[in-house]
Amino acid sequence: MNNIIDANNLVFEYYNYDDNGEVKDTIRALEGTSIQVKEGEFVVILGHNGSGKSTFAKHLNGILSPKEGTLVVCGIDALDKDKTWDIRKEVGMVFQNPDNQIVATIIEEDVAFGPENLGIEPTEIRKRVDEALETVGMTEYMKDSPNKLSGGQKQRIAIAGVIAMKPRCIVFDESTAMLDPIGRRQVMSTMEKLNKEYGITIIHITHYMQEAILADRIVVMDKGHVIMEGTPREVFKEVKTLKEIGLDVPDTTYLAYLLQEAGFNISTELLTVEEVTKAICQLQ
Repeated sequence: MNNIIDANNLVFEYYNYDDNGEVKDTIRALEGTSIQVKEGEFVVILGHNGSGKSTFAKHLNGILSPKEGTLVVCGIDALDKDKTWDIRKEVGMVFQNPDNQIVATIIEEDVAFGPENLGIEPTEIRKRVDEALETVGMTEYMKDSPNKLSGGQKQRIAIAGVIAMKPRCIVFDESTAMLDPIGRRQVMSTMEKLNKEYGITIIHITHYMQEAILADRIVVMDKGHVIMEGTPREVFKEVKTLKEIGLDVPDTTYLAYLLQEAGFNISTELLTVEEVTKAICQLQ
């Protein structure tokens, strides 16, 4: 598989200004960040607040542009300002607050908003809206107002609006952070469906470890650097390192870690309740 995202040595700075509009100080959010994502992958990016993960996400469809480094998205040079619109056709973004992404008073009109701005002809827009709502399981609500929906349902409508633009990649920037457990499960189920059934590349920024378990690969960031990456089993077995940078691990993994620290012969590469239960039953 080819890389759909190829970021190398990205540097990005935020500026603080004084009352006179002069730069008071700078904060480096990315410090030579390099991340590659293959077409069709489901990648989770983890990191505590201020680690740079959301800043990196906003580079992927041209919201931000790096001070240094190279970034190629879907074969397009993201540093070429004339290509920003082309990138946004290929990479969709779903943000944290669904209320900030819904622009219409009727659900089907909201989902149609993106394709309309792409200049898609009306018959194709109708087809895309119907397909997108069916994909996220929200067809029965198409004539309703978004105000009637739960947080999880609103987020699925936001996802439908992105799907309708036919992107190759969707970036979820802490899209489950404001949702209750039911809403989070609904959105995660939609992500899995988009990835497994439709082949859409998923990049999910989250701080929920149980969501990260679902990924093909996890990238861990700290202070603008990538400090670790691998499969969920490879990453979460590094319990001590993750705790040192302020991250949790799945409860199942942590239980296995505590048992290992207590002297029991048990692996920390355990992610599910079933795996931990079986391992504990086999302890002598």
